[in-house]
Amino acid sequence: MAIIECVPNISEGVRGDVVAGIAAALTAVPGLRVLDVQSDATHNRSVLTLAGDAAAFRQGIPLLFERSLAVIDLRTQRGEHPRLGAVDVVPFIPIDGVTMADCVALAKEIASDVASKFALPVFLYEDAASSPARKNLEDIRRGEFEGLAEKMRKPEWAPDFGPAAPHASAGASVIGARMPLIAYNINLATDRLDVAKKIATAIRMSSGGLRFVKAMGLALEDRPVVQVSMNLTNYEKTPIFRVFDLVQREAARYGVQVLESEIVGLVPQAALVQAAEYYLQLEGFSGRQVLENRLRDA
Repeated sequence: MAIIECVPNISEGVRGDVVAGIAAALTAVPGLRVLDVQSDATHNRSVLTLAGDAAAFRQGIPLLFERSLAVIDLRTQRGEHPRLGAVDVVPFIPIDGVTMADCVALAKEIASDVASKFALPVFLYEDAASSPARKNLEDIRRGEFEGLAEKMRKPEWAPDFGPAAPHASAGASVIGARMPLIAYNINLATDRLDVAKKIATAIRMSSGGLRFVKAMGLALEDRPVVQVSMNLTNYEKTPIFRVFDLVQREAARYGVQVLESEIVGLVPQAALVQAAEYYLQLEGFSGRQVLENRLRDA
């Protein structure tokens, strides 16, 4: 059986009933499983983790757009996380019995469909990108919803599908295909936003840091602490433990300690095994020593 993962990010993390309603609608789609829903009020963003085959997503993703566009208005929505659309980003990820090429084809098919149904501009990104300039999500999202109309007036930022101007309340969406990503945040025991931003600059790939790390510094509205918010785009080549260690060392330069860290959404087991091997200094450890793995194999 083919298994595809999809991790839509919607620009709503405050109204729990709204997010729950969207998730509930998706659970009714045949063959589509809602594995996880996580909302963050400071970011004003929710991350849904879905799994299914191509047929399930052909039905489920347009439904996600229908429900989200009806209740999210970016003209009044505010949050710490950058956003371009009500349904901000929709990545498809090959898991089992499916190739990246299959996910790219599905992304393009669904992007065309939702653009037509909702008169919504859609940009393709990562492995589905139509040009190198559109591969990175942060390049497409730069300027956010508020700067989108001006950005789209430039010929090089015409959408891949849909109208040449933003949707009035929903902006635009970014749809694509990529390998598994880990959303990882580290909270610092300080309220100094400048420290979080300096650390983010030091560790992210775009400014000379770790190769597969995207990072930004932000303040948490509900707590007197700041956060280094990250996406780890290849945990095999830049593992979680290396990111944690570097943030910890950078924080120490400013006399600041790491308070805690968090994983948003789901995470590959192998990424946690990596961290266990490193911090426990396990010699010759194998994933086959994980009880659940052996039970699954049996």
